Amino acid sequence: MPRRRILSDRQHAVLFDLPTDQADLLQHYTLADDDIEHIRARRGAQNKLGFALQLCAFRYPGRLLTAGEVIPRQVSEFIAAQIGVKSDDLIRYAEIDVTRRRHLVELRRIYGYKNFSGRGASILKEWLAEEAIIARSNEDLAHRFIQKCRETMTILPGPTVIERLCAEALVAGERRIETLIAGRLGSPVGEQLDALLTSFVDERLSRFVWLRQFEVGNNSADMNKLQDRLEYLEGISLPPDILADVPPHRAARLRRQGERYFADGLRDISSDRRLAILAVCASEWRAAIADAIIETHDRIVGKTWRDAKRICDARVADAKTSLHQTLKAFSELGGALLEAREDRVPLDDAVESACGWSDLEGFVQNAAQLTKTMARDPLEHVVQGFHRFRRYAPRMLRALDIRAAAVAAPLMEAIDVVRNGTPSADQPTAFVRRNSKWQRHLRPDDEDYHRLWEVAVMFHVRDAFRSGDIWLADSRRYADLKQTLVPLAAVRTTPELKVPFEPEQWLEDRQILMADGLHRLAAAARKGAIPGGTIENGELKVDRLTSAVPTEAEEVVSDLYQRLPDARITDILLDVNAAVGFTDAFTNLRTGAPCHDEIGLLNVLLAEGLNLGLSKMADATNTHDYFALSRLSRWHVESDAINRALHAVIIAQSELPMAQFWGLGQTASSDGQFFPSARQGEAMNLINAKYGTAPGLKAYTHVSDQFGPFATQTIPATVNEAPYILDGLLMNETGKRVREQYADTGGFTDHVFGMTSLLGYRFVPRIRDLPSKRLHVFDPSNAPIALKGLIGGKIRTDTITTNWPDILRSAATMAAGIMPPSQLLRKFASYPRQHDLAVALREIGRIERTLFIIDWLLDADMQRRAQIGLNKTEAHHALKNALRIGRQGEIRDRTAEGRHYRMAGLNLLAAIIIYWNTDQLGKAVLQRQQEGLDCPADLLPHISPLGWAHILLTGEYRWSKR
Repeated sequence: MPRRRILSDRQHAVLFDLPTDQADLLQHYTLADDDIEHIRARRGAQNKLGFALQLCAFRYPGRLLTAGEVIPRQVSEFIAAQIGVKSDDLIRYAEIDVTRRRHLVELRRIYGYKNFSGRGASILKEWLAEEAIIARSNEDLAHRFIQKCRETMTILPGPTVIERLCAEALVAGERRIETLIAGRLGSPVGEQLDALLTSFVDERLSRFVWLRQFEVGNNSADMNKLQDRLEYLEGISLPPDILADVPPHRAARLRRQGERYFADGLRDISSDRRLAILAVCASEWRAAIADAIIETHDRIVGKTWRDAKRICDARVADAKTSLHQTLKAFSELGGALLEAREDRVPLDDAVESACGWSDLEGFVQNAAQLTKTMARDPLEHVVQGFHRFRRYAPRMLRALDIRAAAVAAPLMEAIDVVRNGTPSADQPTAFVRRNSKWQRHLRPDDEDYHRLWEVAVMFHVRDAFRSGDIWLADSRRYADLKQTLVPLAAVRTTPELKVPFEPEQWLEDRQILMADGLHRLAAAARKGAIPGGTIENGELKVDRLTSAVPTEAEEVVSDLYQRLPDARITDILLDVNAAVGFTDAFTNLRTGAPCHDEIGLLNVLLAEGLNLGLSKMADATNTHDYFALSRLSRWHVESDAINRALHAVIIAQSELPMAQFWGLGQTASSDGQFFPSARQGEAMNLINAKYGTAPGLKAYTHVSDQFGPFATQTIPATVNEAPYILDGLLMNETGKRVREQYADTGGFTDHVFGMTSLLGYRFVPRIRDLPSKRLHVFDPSNAPIALKGLIGGKIRTDTITTNWPDILRSAATMAAGIMPPSQLLRKFASYPRQHDLAVALREIGRIERTLFIIDWLLDADMQRRAQIGLNKTEAHHALKNALRIGRQGEIRDRTAEGRHYRMAGLNLLAAIIIYWNTDQLGKAVLQRQQEGLDCPADLLPHISPLGWAHILLTGEYRWSKR
């Protein structure tokens, strides 16, 4: 037995079992001519087949056959067919130990295989110790070791030996990393870190736990709490190279452990490990808190703007009565003057009879005042946010290590004034662009000028951080963009890029495509042959797409769902886990070992997916109490594990026979789903007018054409969805298989059009106001006459050519996963209009958007594919609405991490139900066919695995013993 078990039964089977799949047999067990010669030199069919089988087992998985081992029939039949014997001849081979040992000697002599012993074993152990540092999981290390043994033709030792060797290497690797980090600290820093566990805040909370309890805030009080933590961490003199040569995933694991320990638990572990965890947490939290400060400032600026806009709107609303009266008076006066003019009566008499000159003077003054009120800009009222900024701004600017590009030098000068409290006479305004609205309001002779100037600085700080003109030296979200982008040399080795490296070649290709597309569209317009649309007098009109679902599909769908068995959600989880093993993804955060409490883990996942929470689940289940569930959640459930489990379920579902009728996994759609939140919404930037006044957030989900929800992200309800499209496609393996991506109007921007094209995706949004969109062409003067009314401008090819290298670097950075695509796209969208890189990507997007609109108008099949894809996403939303039964459907978690887990758990639960439904629908189709009922293949694509009426979701959650 190993000292600790590092692999689950399923992982063990994957690494050590003989292959039975036909593709694997062909890959690993196809014999060469010289192999067959050596095999035929054996006497008797039994020896020939046994010798061949042991040879194949040496090659894959690389081990000896054990005494009495049952050989899968697929293996014996596959090998027997190649050497011309019967598979039944193998029956007694595994029982004859002498024969097996003799074959082992001969195989070592002929092929050079060697046992795991002596100098060779020592070399492999040394190699394993180094690999343990970079291996990302226990399974990864075991796989690396087995692969290395195959490469060196070393016969694998027993599975328990391999687990023991890997476990020892992993422990040694952990200690090396911990010793390396602790050794860089020095005694004073070590004492400062240990003090985090012994000092307390408000005599009740350890300093360590206090430091990790931070969230993005929404007011100056929250900001000062964040700055308290940042300043405390800045006081710990961590070496700048504290994490040098430490693999990022190792640092991330230490940080996640620190976020789950309490102070008492950390005090009880070894010195080096304790100091390593504390040092990593201090370093990572310092960067994360700095980012949270910037995000909090962003929210405060947004709140200040909304307050100012509300004042403007209120004053306009208050002026409506006076405006109506003034307009009525002028209307009556105007009527009287026109009547007097017609009757040739003196106008003075008309004015006197209508209202009198004194009243007219009052009307004019009132009209002038109303004109000013209606023309007021919210910037006139943002000065009311001065005291809000004054409470934290100087302290924030002193605490943050802000760096800037040359273009932001004037802003940095203004920042120094606010930071250092320079006398008010030295308040530069060069940071305000000439065409900015701020120029009209920043007048030195105004009484509130100095306050408004400081507010203007803080507004521009927000915008500069968004765009990347200023950045933080050590940051995850607000780092230097130029340093983050991959070097140009790495661009040529990025396989995801689907464009030439020379811009002239790409532009020439696009010019040919556009010329041809414009010609085809113009010809179709003249003939009235545009599917579902017309172009008349330069105006585009598009008809609504009609349904193409056969009427007979409804009867088949109804019959198939009636055949599905009623099931408890607990039984579905057990069935799917037995088939897929998704719980293997939830390894112990400390040891990396699989979770052995399957039922407890499923309880935790179900509590997340149904929005119940652990306390309610403990009351509803018959197996675990709250503390047991809390312990499992703390040490096994984290974001990466949920993503791995989701990937396992999605891949397994895509391989089910029924899923093949819905697609090949090469198209996907994405959309945001709103979830109400119980917290104060406006202050948290959680209210979107589209969803009413209730606060909430959105889950932006990607769904494949096979109905698998392969990616989900929790985003604010107020943000644009478009930047998040590429996140779901590039940040997981399922998304990388997609070739055509559908989205609704909310997912459409020119930047997304440009970047998806560069990365090889065909972006197909359903644009609601398509007739209002203009075409951008290379030469408007040569555009067909029939399309002149649709032309919106000329493509700036010189800007594309100049910025082409940086555009490719940006795309390669996204493909490499160095920075989430949404973060980079949001920076592009925040750049000032004249920034060349953002403009170049916009121009590329305009080219791609024009080509798309042409194809969309001429291709009714594309329109229908997009409609089907988006319908799948919307139907998927209905399933999730049915699942979130707890807490009246509200997401009440206080932390961003908690809200993320809730959304991710819901998505995983939906994927599990989709897998189970897909499998059961396939069985129902077979049952219907066996009964002699017609089940045409062309109707099966219209069936959805998103039904839940047959699933019992509520009540007590009792788990059957298996």
